[in-house]
Amino acid sequence: MRTVWVLGDQLNRRIGALGASDQSDTRILLVESEALLRSSRHVQRLHLVIAAMRRFAAELRDEGFIVDLRRAPSLAAGFRAHVAQHEPDRVVATEPNSRAARELCRRLRVETMPSDQFLCHPDDFSTWADGRSSLRLEDFYRWQRTRLGYLMDGDAPAGGRWNFDQDNREPPPSDPSVFSEPLRTSLDALDEEVVASLPEAAGRRPLGLWATTRSQALARLEHFLDHELERFGRYEDAMTSRSWSLAHSMLSPYLNLGLLLPGEVCDAVEARYRAGDVPINSAEGFIRQVIGWREYVWGLYWLWPDMAEANALDHRRPLPPAFTGDATTGMRCLGDVLDGLDGRAWVHHIPRLMVLSNLSNLMGIEPQAVLAWMSDRYIDAAEWVMVPNVMGMGLWADGGRMASKPYVSGGAYID
Repeated sequence: MRTVWVLGDQLNRRIGALGASDQSDTRILLVESEALLRSSRHVQRLHLVIAAMRRFAAELRDEGFIVDLRRAPSLAAGFRAHVAQHEPDRVVATEPNSRAARELCRRLRVETMPSDQFLCHPDDFSTWADGRSSLRLEDFYRWQRTRLGYLMDGDAPAGGRWNFDQDNREPPPSDPSVFSEPLRTSLDALDEEVVASLPEAAGRRPLGLWATTRSQALARLEHFLDHELERFGRYEDAMTSRSWSLAHSMLSPYLNLGLLLPGEVCDAVEARYRAGDVPINSAEGFIRQVIGWREYVWGLYWLWPDMAEANALDHRRPLPPAFTGDATTGMRCLGDVLDGLDGRAWVHHIPRLMVLSNLSNLMGIEPQAVLAWMSDRYIDAAEWVMVPNVMGMGLWADGGRMASKPYVSGGAYID
């Protein structure tokens, strides 16, 4: 019998090695790594990953698979213990989503199958990038739209334009009650067991905000489609202390763990547009984030392996005490964002850029310190997404390979 090794950010029956498996000849391995749990991460992030792994293991067992879910000192230790106990004919995995995990599979001689968890494989991105003097997001996005067929009317973009970004810059509404309350799921015995098993970590304990199963994630997708997609575009770049979620989908954690797949999310958004339920600027703005920005960042992570070490502005200062919890701040905007991170492990992209990244650049904080701190605090943190977003977009530490100029804002967003 062969083993399919499923990593904690590949929790979907349909992708890669697991998608091609059946119960007759496959055993599933999932490893809860104590080394990763001991790393400095938000307690809600740790709970999300471990609870999602355990619930996914239960779903696979219900489907008839033999599942070996084990906690071990490290991924490698869990793998070796599994092989020693079960002696599989071969071990197969889907291409991991980080360089370290891919190198681990290589060292352990694990076969890997190409991943279809994203819509643009790194090999395809590399081919697209080859020979270009600059790798503009807009060029990549239009290439993605054309080859994937999203929001296309024949060879032309739906609505007559590729990009409706200029329609998506309205200030927040005077009445924040127009935005719906995000869905929550009551914590059960499994959740409490997971929380009790975690080491001490940053942040406040989970309150049921984050889905830990595919069915819960699908319910949150449906909630977004029904209640917020229509106004997502208008308020995409808004920021207010009176509503922390606004019209954002908050689906990134589920996309990053595999509970949702980018194609099914974009299919659902386009269907609402084609049915006349949402305006083009909201549908296009959302799909651009998924097939454009998200896949662009994924491609750059693999194309530029040295990005995490960059420091083009030679910033050397340490994190301020307000970031590390050693002091409070008199800045209302910063205090609101830090409280949101502590309580929910999430704030949307405008506070990330216009408050945290902006302040970090103005203060000259070392980029690697900012990257490590943000990676520890966010529910949707993954190395592939944090490195380009923080080092390239947020801090311009890469010297302009990704963004044309440092993203240091004026006061308009915060005002």
